Amino acid sequence: MGGCVERPIRFVHRGRIVEVRGADTTRTLLDWLREDARDCGTKEGCAEGDCGACTVLVGDRQGAGVRWKNVNACIQLLPMLDGKAVLTVEGLKPAAQACGAALHPAQQAMIDCHGSQCGFCTPGFVMSMVHVYERDRAAPKAPSRQQVADDLAGNLCRCTGYRPILDAAQRMFELPAVVLPDAAIAQALDTLAVDPPLAYTDARGARCLVPRSADALAALYDAHPHARLLAGCTDIGLWVNKQHKALPLLIATTGIAELSRIEARADGTLVIGAAASLEAAWSALAARHPELAEMWLRFASPPVRHAGTMGGNVANGSPIGDGAPVLIALDASVVVQRGSRRRRVRLDAFYLDYMKNALEPGEFVREIEVPLPAHTHLRTYKLSKRFDSDISGLAAGLSLTLDAAGIVRDARLAFGGMAAIVKRAAHAEAALRGQPWTEAAADAAASALARDFTPITDLRASASYRQRAAANLLRRFWLETRRDTPLAPAQVSVFARETTA
Repeated sequence: MGGCVERPIRFVHRGRIVEVRGADTTRTLLDWLREDARDCGTKEGCAEGDCGACTVLVGDRQGAGVRWKNVNACIQLLPMLDGKAVLTVEGLKPAAQACGAALHPAQQAMIDCHGSQCGFCTPGFVMSMVHVYERDRAAPKAPSRQQVADDLAGNLCRCTGYRPILDAAQRMFELPAVVLPDAAIAQALDTLAVDPPLAYTDARGARCLVPRSADALAALYDAHPHARLLAGCTDIGLWVNKQHKALPLLIATTGIAELSRIEARADGTLVIGAAASLEAAWSALAARHPELAEMWLRFASPPVRHAGTMGGNVANGSPIGDGAPVLIALDASVVVQRGSRRRRVRLDAFYLDYMKNALEPGEFVREIEVPLPAHTHLRTYKLSKRFDSDISGLAAGLSLTLDAAGIVRDARLAFGGMAAIVKRAAHAEAALRGQPWTEAAADAAASALARDFTPITDLRASASYRQRAAANLLRRFWLETRRDTPLAPAQVSVFARETTA
């Protein structure tokens, strides 16, 4: 069983190690908190990771302390918490009292700034604010108002309006400091670290295996190709909560450190482990390509990005996914593995049909490879009804390589939402290659899109809108990258972004 040993699930809660036996493998952290631990401050709203009412902090060891991230408890399954620490709103008051305060600064600021009305959503807001507080408490200056607005994008119930909550998120840095008991939690996590890899069987006979190496994962999945791989649970959590799917065998990637690594090879290739969080992966991509900053910001919410994985997003292969168009524009490939065999597949050849990819039974995505940039221009666009936390009606990743004379030597135009899979616009690319990068060339490529795609109408966008919008994005691409007086992104965006505190 890949070294996995049958035992209870063990994690840190309220400063002590707890053991879970008998609970379903698909029991959510939210249900356990409310019904078993009686931590009823954590609320259930949407049960799909959208509203943020169930936000908690999950911690693991980092350096000499604990790294905390805010996640949605409604889509975290208990086996995923093995070896980790959980902090809920109930845990804040003891921490505050140990520092001589009545409440945590996030809680006190919400009171002072009148940021709560009925109170249902307030614990989730507070926990996201605590995450911000822990991240920036020792920083030279507090985050800007725009930064905290982005940090709270995953907490959607704002019955008091935006202003009081944003006021509170800034006000908390002015209050007497409160430090979480990280030293004691780190010691408990060290105790858990010597536990063997988890094999957990529930009362129904369903199982969840949590190996700690990629080779162990490969051996398990090769032996049990019918199993379901569990990464961030941002999709599987909805299967559990909304579809009540039976999942008799899960193999989780949450304990495999080597699949969470992100590193640059000597040749400049950026290698993103399949289990790296969306937040970490987008951060690495945006550090290399600043043009991706807005797509990173708009890809789901911070709690979803902290839980979900880039490998899971790629393997899932949603035709409206935002990650694949960007990675295809960057000429990315995936390394897939079955047993001891590995092979490389170009991402633009990975998707075969609606929700069908090139993976064989027992094969999984091990890592994503993004080569050193060769393009001259790169832009990514997302069209949706909301700026934050919304599913795309249309997404695009567009890159061009020009020679010294401004002639298009290569074009990679990838679109999501235009077909049953994310794919490149072959005819539009052909219309550009060998041509000078001019408005006429952009118009020719825009017209060629009609030969590349026959989009459908659904709840997110009509077919005609998608076709016209995709063409207009190519024209916008030209306006932003033309040789003479290119327009800055702010000049062609309806979203004005605050850049100062």
